Amino acid sequence: MNTYLHTERLILRRFTADDADALIELDSDPEVMRYLTGGAPTAPDEIRERDLPGILAGYERWGGDFGVFAAETKDRGVFVGWFLLRPEPGGPADEAELGYRLRRAEWGKGYATEGSRALLDKAFTELGLRTVWAETMTVNRSSRNVLEKLGMTVTGTLDTPPDMRSIEGAEHGGVRYGITPRD
Repeated sequence: MNTYLHTERLILRRFTADDADALIELDSDPEVMRYLTGGAPTAPDEIRERDLPGILAGYERWGGDFGVFAAETKDRGVFVGWFLLRPEPGGPADEAELGYRLRRAEWGKGYATEGSRALLDKAFTELGLRTVWAETMTVNRSSRNVLEKLGMTVTGTLDTPPDMRSIEGAEHGGVRYGITPRD
C-alpha cells in the first residue's frame, strides 16, 4: 500500500495514478479552494497531467522521505485529503514545508492537527530536520488555529502573489509559521 505513516485514526500513504478522481473531487469543492483559488476548481486535466505526475515524481526526487501523501481513515478507508512534508525547491535540505488539504466533509474532526503532528514528529525524530514551516492567508483562521495547536509560531508576513489578489481577504497578505525541534 506504500504506507508512509500511521496515526491513531489515519493512514498516510503514497499517492498512485489511481488517485486522480479523489484529487479532482477534493479540488472541485469551492470551500476547499476558497483561500487557494478563490473557490475556482482545479481543472481535471491539470490534476491528471500536472499535479498527480508531480506528486508521484516527488517520491523519487526525495527518496520517499518527503512528498505529498494521501490520507485515509483507518476504520473506513475513506479518502480524507492529503498532507505534505517537503523541502522547498532550492532551499536548505534540513527545512521542510508542512501542508494539508482536507475534504470539507472531514473538517472539524481533528484530522488536520493529527496528521500534521505525526509529520512534525517524523520530521524531527526520523528525518533530523532543523525547521518545519507552513504558510497560509492571514484571514484563514481555521488553518492558523491548526498551526498554533501544533506549537508553530508566526515567523513572518507574506505579500499576496499577483495571481491570488482577487481572493477574499488577499489584501491582508499571508503569514508564515515555523517550528523547530526545541519548540
